[in-house]
This record gives sequence, C-alpha cells and structure tokens, in this order.
Amino acid sequence: MSARAAVLVATASLALGGCASLGSPSTQSGTAASVAGGQATHEYPAPPAPRETAGAGAQSASAAVRRFATAYINWTARSVAADMRTLAAHCIGQARSALQLAAAETAGDYELRHGGISNSGSVEAVAPLPGGRNRYVVVTRELTTATTTTAYEGLRPAWHVAIATVASTPGGRWVISGWQPET
Repeated sequence: MSARAAVLVATASLALGGCASLGSPSTQSGTAASVAGGQATHEYPAPPAPRETAGAGAQSASAAVRRFATAYINWTARSVAADMRTLAAHCIGQARSALQLAAAETAGDYELRHGGISNSGSVEAVAPLPGGRNRYVVVTRELTTATTTTAYEGLRPAWHVAIATVASTPGGRWVISGWQPET
C-alpha cells in the first residue's frame, strides 16, 4: 500500500468512525470525558424535562374522570383538534401525549372535516376499577353522525368502555394521567 493510500484509508476511517477522542477517558477530567464520550457516540446529555403541569383539576378523582370523558366524547369536525388540545392541557403523562397526537392527526384529517363528522354522547357510569389503584372504568353511550356523507346514516348509539387513570396534584386536585379506550 502506498503512503498516499494509507493516508486516505486513515482519513476515511476517522470520517466513518466519528470524531476521534484523544487520550483515554480515565486520563480526561469529568466534563472533558463527558464531551469526548458524547463525541464518540454522538450522544450528549439532555437537560431534564420540564415538570408537567395540568389545569386546575377536579376536587375528586371520579369528578375528574366524568368531566374529561364528557369533553372527550362530544366534538364536531370543526372543534375536535382544539378540543383535544384543550383536554391535553388539563392532563398529564400518557393522556397528555395521546391527546396531543390526536389533536395533530385530526387537524389535517380531510375526510373528517369534509364529511362534517361529529360525535355526541353521555357518560353513563364511572366506577373504580377493582384492584386498580387510581383507575376507573368509564361507560359512555355515543352517536357519530355526518352532515355531508351517508357513511354514518342509520348508525345507532353505541356503548363504549374506557379505562381512566388519575393522579393527584400537589394542590390536592385530580387530573387524568391515562386514557385507554377499550371499545
């Protein structure tokens, strides 16, 4: 191998292998070792996530579940994205993430908007889930309709079940932290 070829191979190895770290981590000081380690793996420590806060919450867990479920099942094509964002702002954890995703997905849903689809219903029951700490079974009766399509014509109201998880806030209020539709 010629000297030129050896230099090209060495340069290519460095380029493909990432930035080389001079010295071993044991000989480098704390921050320098972290930075060098980050360069070698292309990973850097992230700042801690901001503390999640939710809206005012409810005085009782079952009231929080009932309020959330009522808002969750009553929407129109025009309001659904904003409704999901509002609900997300009053939730924490998995529920917040799922609602933020739902808001983003429904905001651009052509068929939803142009079909004039809406959903309405009532919360028929909220009960603690046996053996499930801070978990509740929610039973709703809902009807989906549309103004500009026959896709939902003749559809009867349907029963739905969801599992809600609640969390207590530092102020002693209750908020939704998980929402899992079962049907």
